Amino acid sequence: MKVYLEEGAVLPQRAHDTDAGLDLFSRQQQVIKAHGSAVFKTGVHVQLPQGCCGLIVSKSGLNIKHDITSSGLIDEGYEGEICVKLYNHSDSDYTVMAGDKITQMVVIPIRYEPVEEVSHLEAVSDRGSDGFGSTGR
Repeated sequence: MKVYLEEGAVLPQRAHDTDAGLDLFSRQQQVIKAHGSAVFKTGVHVQLPQGCCGLIVSKSGLNIKHDITSSGLIDEGYEGEICVKLYNHSDSDYTVMAGDKITQMVVIPIRYEPVEEVSHLEAVSDRGSDGFGSTGR
């Protein structure tokens, strides 16, 4: 995967060789207000491998310890700057410092299935349309 960095950006990296996610870092200090959100520009541009996308996934430490989450999807053809929106679900403001790990990107293969409209769906399992807690607690 090729990566272009704007000035001051940090190369995405894995903390351990077997980590699925590549850490993305904040370029600036910014406060995320309680129950609010903030957008962070990473200065990172990627050229994803053919047939792959980048899935933006919350850092577990930020999520568990501070109620900070993120999510997003980077399509294969996108080469612009990766921007990350962090959501603060806690009752306290949270300050992100420049250089902090703010999220992670997991590169995953994608299938480009054609979309076909049909008049009904054939039953392929016993689950059917049951969901939303239908199997109990």
